[in-house]
Amino acid sequence: MNPLVSVVITTKNEEPNIENCLKSILDQSYQNIEIIVVDNFSTDKTKEIALKYTNKFYEKGPERSAQRNYGMIDKSNGECVMFIDADMILSFDLVKTCVQVISRENFAALHIPEIVLGRSFFSKCRRFERTFYNGTVIDGARFFKKDKFVAVGGFDISMSGPEDWDIDKKIKQIGQIGLIQEKPEVFSQNWELADFIKIRGVDPSDYRDVIYHNEAEFNLKKYLSKKGYYAQSFTEYINKWGKDDNDIKKQFGLYYRYFGVFLENGKWKKLLSRLDLTLGMYFLRGMVGVVYLVNKK
Repeated sequence: MNPLVSVVITTKNEEPNIENCLKSILDQSYQNIEIIVVDNFSTDKTKEIALKYTNKFYEKGPERSAQRNYGMIDKSNGECVMFIDADMILSFDLVKTCVQVISRENFAALHIPEIVLGRSFFSKCRRFERTFYNGTVIDGARFFKKDKFVAVGGFDISMSGPEDWDIDKKIKQIGQIGLIQEKPEVFSQNWELADFIKIRGVDPSDYRDVIYHNEAEFNLKKYLSKKGYYAQSFTEYINKWGKDDNDIKKQFGLYYRYFGVFLENGKWKKLLSRLDLTLGMYFLRGMVGVVYLVNKK
């Protein structure tokens, strides 16, 4: 099987990031890909850069949920659709592996491990934290069979933040979500972005099928501001599914968010292996909790 895969990138003033993102898609070992950029009326050179890599450039607002739906439902031609942000970089074989797994196992969608880049202590803490979420209710699918994505109506455009959790819940009503297994990479030594990944604090030979999240070096104020913005849609999401829903209880419950997700399935051993990162991670989780409570009030 060699189905067309539509990769949709949502952007707004992403001049510093968009080129590496697009390069990583063009460099994929799997070549039957169309690149779709849906831009929220950038005022920098995002459009100019994107048009060097694809002629499928569109402008759409007001938020990322509407942008994603526009690209993945209205403008894509692929049998499979995938959405990413402009500050993300795809590992060399990722799309090929996603196609193989979603076809072989008959999944409706896939979770993909994300590796947060950065050399600072708190960037390392964020990278450490993210590894605990793979395949859990804290994670969110990124790769879909298009017919399944369309069947559930895409993203809920009334949300900006928990829409990733919301679509997972909708997909689970009609099919299963699989997890791409993170494992050591055997990548082409000619992969253009390998050196960039190393400069950002990660050895790509430690991973294979992942998304590298090239966030700016950690800034606590910006991090908490982003979390606060996303929290504004939490009440709507909770009301939609009900506070007694099992996933909601985990996503917003004190025990699972601060203990359960880090302890289940033997993951507690990882906590003990890096106590410095564990303490840093819990500091950040505590700060996010404060932001959530402030927004809730």
